[in-house]
Amino acid sequence: MTDHPICVVGCGIGATWLAPTAAAVVAGADVLVGGRRLLEAFADHAGARIPIAGPLSAVCEAMADAVTAGRTVAVLADGDPLFFGIGRLLLERFGADRLAFFPGVTAVAAACARLGRAWHDLPAVSLHGRGDMLPLFAALCRADAVAVYTDAVNTPNTIAARLFKRGGDAFVLHVCEDMGLPGERLRRLSLAEAVPLTFSPLNLVLIERVRPVDAPLSLGMEDEALLRQDRVFTKKSVRAVSLAALAPRAGDVVWDVGAGTGAVALEASLLAVGGPVFAIERDPGRANLLADNIRRTGALTVTPVCGEAPDALADLPAPNRVFVGGGMTGRRDLLPWLCQRLLPGGRIVVNCVLLGSLHRAFADFEAAGLSATLTQLQAATATPLAGDLRLCGENPVAILAAAKEESHV
Repeated sequence: MTDHPICVVGCGIGATWLAPTAAAVVAGADVLVGGRRLLEAFADHAGARIPIAGPLSAVCEAMADAVTAGRTVAVLADGDPLFFGIGRLLLERFGADRLAFFPGVTAVAAACARLGRAWHDLPAVSLHGRGDMLPLFAALCRADAVAVYTDAVNTPNTIAARLFKRGGDAFVLHVCEDMGLPGERLRRLSLAEAVPLTFSPLNLVLIERVRPVDAPLSLGMEDEALLRQDRVFTKKSVRAVSLAALAPRAGDVVWDVGAGTGAVALEASLLAVGGPVFAIERDPGRANLLADNIRRTGALTVTPVCGEAPDALADLPAPNRVFVGGGMTGRRDLLPWLCQRLLPGGRIVVNCVLLGSLHRAFADFEAAGLSATLTQLQAATATPLAGDLRLCGENPVAILAAAKEESHV
């Protein structure tokens, strides 16, 4: 049926069902590999068995030994093994020329069939084995619905709690449990409803936005779009030039130090696509408004951090980009510490209004071995006066940008 020594067979969802070709491959295999549930579904198979019950490296070694001995191997997988399944690992270990794949129905396809919705444009993310939910938050920034593969840690109720804290009540969960099995259940739950519940380990979650954002996120947002306490924030024109100097790239880790109510951090999240943005603000009142602005704009990849820099930054992942819009006053150690944490090839941008702060920033960059460029920006906005318009100028802002050389170790 196939000349490949290893056949990877997707067994679909729920009760095992194989197309004739895939069934013949499994029947003719000398060795079956799979989890306990799938191996039990082929209890009458006469071949040897390699259970997937420990480190996958050991499973792969046992498969390699079987192939070396001239035995054919069939790997039993849930759904489609090449869609968030074991297929990718097997390709990395054995190479495509030694593998043949027989796809089954994915959990996403099965869930969407039950919900009666098309899924050709539905993003899917896997939180299996992950310590953070950044992929989910990034996907929800781009789409109004996302399918999520969970695990024993990232359960539907845990996801609901984390999403409610970051995004409020704008989402609902469709939780599909034990699909294709006798106890199958489909529930539509608000985030608050899902938090106290427990769920079957065999589940797939579809998260759907049910309330639009209050302030759609975009580059060049109007100053009035965000909640704030006062006029002390990075205004639209300065924000545009500062972000151009910062030049965040997709996947970058971005720190916004002295974030205020988050104007720069929110827009930076659009440029650092899929990367985490940490907005650090020491004033509790502004930090609360920052959290509100994240919810209002749907900028879920922005994490608010209420605390004093640099202490509040110590446990954060090292940054590729750092913006300092506030917090320099009285902290002589801050900028040297930031320069040290900045990753090779990274950029740091400091906005200064006071000449003393500008002088110290230049000196700190020089001491750290970073060359800096300076742009002064003074914008003026037309305002009505005596039946005409006058230009009302903002305070001049010095935008100091420096880059750290790439490491060539």
